Amino acid sequence: MHRLATGLLVDAVDRDSVPTESLALFRDFVVANLRHHHETEDAWLWPLILSAAPGTARLLDELSREHQYLEAALDRLAQAEIHGPTAGDDTASPAGRPSSGSRTALRAAALEVRDSVRGHLAHEEPVLFPALRDHVTRDQWDDFSRRVIASSPTVAGHLTIGLFEEAGTPEEVRSALVNLPDGLRSLIPAMSSQAAADLRVLRGLDS
Repeated sequence: MHRLATGLLVDAVDRDSVPTESLALFRDFVVANLRHHHETEDAWLWPLILSAAPGTARLLDELSREHQYLEAALDRLAQAEIHGPTAGDDTASPAGRPSSGSRTALRAAALEVRDSVRGHLAHEEPVLFPALRDHVTRDQWDDFSRRVIASSPTVAGHLTIGLFEEAGTPEEVRSALVNLPDGLRSLIPAMSSQAAADLRVLRGLDS
């Protein structure tokens, strides 16, 4: 999901049809969810693994250092301005669209985050997946999952559902959402529908 989201953000920055508001919301979604992802790993998941497998300390420390680099890249992405057209500017995009000149810093920051995420996951997954399989019980994972869901960012939360559905099989999506509270579970169809509409805008399919 993070690979898909960060790649889509770069693509959306390059599309003049994407409204400023939609681009800003998606940027904020990407920043908030990536921060939450690596912060919960550092705070909760790594200690859980270390308690069962102290020999993983060096590898997990390396992943946490990559999290620090990603955090700096997310800061730059969060601070990149997303401008609408300037009054009287003949080169400005249609109302509500960022002008092409305003996107340079945003695109550079989005590219940095996308490439950082891809590189980091290529390092993390070969370490994390065996560690989860060998050292974390189902009950421990369920507890971690519930804590992650309870603390998840609320900004554009429906997009998580839509991106999960694009990135995973129906079985994988059910597994990812198994610990979702019942009150939220009933909202999944509406969230999925809204996410599909918003993702179409980001892809320039509805302008």
